[in-house]
Amino acid sequence: MAEEELKMEEGGKKSKLIIIIVAVVVLIAGGGGAYYFLMTPMPVVEGETTAQGEKGVASALVKTGTALYVAMPRPFVFNVPGSTRDRLVEIKVQLMMRGSDNEEQAKMHIPLIEGTLLKAFSTANADDLVTEAGKIAIRDSALKEVQKIMVDVSDSGNQTVEEVLFTGFVMQ
Repeated sequence: MAEEELKMEEGGKKSKLIIIIVAVVVLIAGGGGAYYFLMTPMPVVEGETTAQGEKGVASALVKTGTALYVAMPRPFVFNVPGSTRDRLVEIKVQLMMRGSDNEEQAKMHIPLIEGTLLKAFSTANADDLVTEAGKIAIRDSALKEVQKIMVDVSDSGNQTVEEVLFTGFVMQ
């Protein structure tokens, strides 16, 4: 009986050793795969500048600078006509721009931006704002209007605002 126990222990040691070896091999293979995928350089597109300043292959531009956000101090509340009834809309807006100079320009001209956004929002109708495409269209229209007005008042004549973002949208 002692011989049987001794044989069972030896078999148990071998199976534990095999499990440990398999686990080590799997870990090494996983680490090697992760290293390969993480260390492979991303393809560069023409017109796009990398951190080293190299040129790539497609015609896209990289936006440089840290994205900064300026929140409009008050939400925009307005009525929009609809086919069945008029609706009340409340939109909270933030503007995205790059560079502290553009942020200062936007903060300095908040009343002008608010007026421009309200004018752009007043062209909407309730039937369009119910759909996602309608929301995107009114946001794009507002962006174009704000960019146009900021080019007119900006000292440098550049586009101060890069995106108009809706952080809150309620329609009743």
